[in-house]
Amino acid sequence: MQIRDLPYPDPGDPDVRSGPRFLLWLGRNQLRGQLKSLSWGLLHQCSLAGLPPAVGFAVQAVVDRSGSRLAWAGGLIAVLGVLIALGDTMLHRTAITNWITAAARVQQLLARKTAELGSALTRRVAAGEVVAVSTGDVEKIGWFVEALSRFAAAAAALVLICAGLILYLPSLGILVTLAMPLLALAVLPLLPRATRRADLQREKAGKATELASDTVAGLRVLRGIGGEELFLGRYRRASQEVRKAAVRSARMWSLISAIQVLLPGVLLISLVVYGATLARDGRIEVGQLVTVYSAATLLLFPLRHFEEIAMAYSFSRPSAKRAVRVLSLHRTDRPSTVDAAPTGDLYDPVTGLMAPAGLFTAVVCGDPDEAGRLAERLGGHAHEDKDATGNQNGDENEDRNASKDSTREADHNGPENSGRASTDGVTTERKTPSVLLGGVPLDELPLDSARTAVLVQDKDPVLLSGTLRELLDVPASRRVSAEDALSAAQCGDVLDSLAQASVATDGDPMATRITERGRSLSGGQRQRLALARSLVTDPEVLVLDEPTSAVDSHTEARVAAGIKGLRQGRTTVAFASSPLLLDLADRVVLVHDGTVVAVGAHRELLRTDLRYRAVVARETDDETAVTAAQGTLRTIEEIEERA
Repeated sequence: MQIRDLPYPDPGDPDVRSGPRFLLWLGRNQLRGQLKSLSWGLLHQCSLAGLPPAVGFAVQAVVDRSGSRLAWAGGLIAVLGVLIALGDTMLHRTAITNWITAAARVQQLLARKTAELGSALTRRVAAGEVVAVSTGDVEKIGWFVEALSRFAAAAAALVLICAGLILYLPSLGILVTLAMPLLALAVLPLLPRATRRADLQREKAGKATELASDTVAGLRVLRGIGGEELFLGRYRRASQEVRKAAVRSARMWSLISAIQVLLPGVLLISLVVYGATLARDGRIEVGQLVTVYSAATLLLFPLRHFEEIAMAYSFSRPSAKRAVRVLSLHRTDRPSTVDAAPTGDLYDPVTGLMAPAGLFTAVVCGDPDEAGRLAERLGGHAHEDKDATGNQNGDENEDRNASKDSTREADHNGPENSGRASTDGVTTERKTPSVLLGGVPLDELPLDSARTAVLVQDKDPVLLSGTLRELLDVPASRRVSAEDALSAAQCGDVLDSLAQASVATDGDPMATRITERGRSLSGGQRQRLALARSLVTDPEVLVLDEPTSAVDSHTEARVAAGIKGLRQGRTTVAFASSPLLLDLADRVVLVHDGTVVAVGAHRELLRTDLRYRAVVARETDDETAVTAAQGTLRTIEEIEERA
């Protein structure tokens, strides 16, 4: 494949049993490009190998004072020069093409896996590791694929040249041939240690970068609490650790470089001394000595490819392991048995939560983490335990940040979803009831149908960089316009600020670029733009987790009214504890300890349910106890009056 043909229509099904197997699979899929690179490499190396005989032939012609042979030698050297230039140019072109296409294939595989897993990916693999795999690790894997063909050409040329030297001049050819394996393998024992030191340096550098990113992201908070110096001290210590690790790594690589210079120098000196002795004794001609010396000098170039492939493999093998760790993850969804997305009530049999079709349902949870997990469940994003990937090489298969949900017995019978859990590489089955939409389990729907039917906006939505028009250009029903969604989300002030910043776009806020993750906007502005994006999609069921937590009370009331008005006749579930939003909901559900304990209107629950009042009114334990005692006294008084 050429670079202009990227991306691949189908990057393929990778072998994720181990890092080396993944590299082998990648090399096989690049076979055509590898053969092209190998062919041009052989032309380049064989043309280089032809120079020593041609030079020796020319030297001997000068010694013999033969003008015709000197002319032939000059013509041969000119032809070889053209072939060397052509071979080197095309070798570089094809090798770099192999590098870029291999890296593109891996990036497409990672992008496909990210889209497949969705939010489950960051619960099972750290987000920083995913970024590292898709950037630095992809480059190292591509480097190995690119170096592979050049190494093959160099190895073939090395064998041919050594065989030719033995046939041409056995006395010196045997010496050169015996020295080649020593020169090729001398630094290999040092490479694992050098690679470990380099990996340690990259690990510490990654931690320092992560610390710096966290500091910059939370700089406003740090200034508010006076924590700048504390985090600056932490970063200083982290950067010093990076420096020390870099020095240790550089020492090892400098030792390797010294060996790569020393041993070839010893070979050439030995060759010159021994060859000069033979020439003085008349056992070889001067032209033969020049030929062998030139050939031995040129052999040092193929030898560099041996060292390069060893280094490329040492760096790419850990990178391939990390890529395999991501690519080997799988969803636990059951095969789809329903063709189209159903409509109707949304029901969670685990908690007993019911969201009637066409109504605005507010859900109150005392635990924000529990609310987030329940919101993801309603969208079919089931929390998963460790996943068994079936690696046969004993590679670590850690699922970092994997959620540890406890299974609960449902009060209502419903279809059960077959989940998977793994302990020490042994896969076990675990059944968890699936959320039902119109009586149909979400995990029995095709993935795209389930995502179209139920959309979940979490409490920390991400804004991708680009213009506002691009941000709102998402798959949607087209029943809700961008203007209506922005109006319902109360984004008027956001549009005004974007219009003021859009000097290059004639004041058009829709054409104004939004920086990465919306960092140029305030928290409330980011939250409202994300809400507008969700409203534009107009799904059958919209699940919002704290959609107004970053705005003031006045704006919150208008946003809540906008959501209810725009979503009229559509099912909406909002996780919130704000009285302004709860008062506008058609029904309010209280979830306590993973179970629905109360359902009703907001004002009714305030009067009748102490737990609901404690969460919504944010009462302390003492205030809750006083309120409970007052309620008990009123009940006793009512009983006495009736008596």
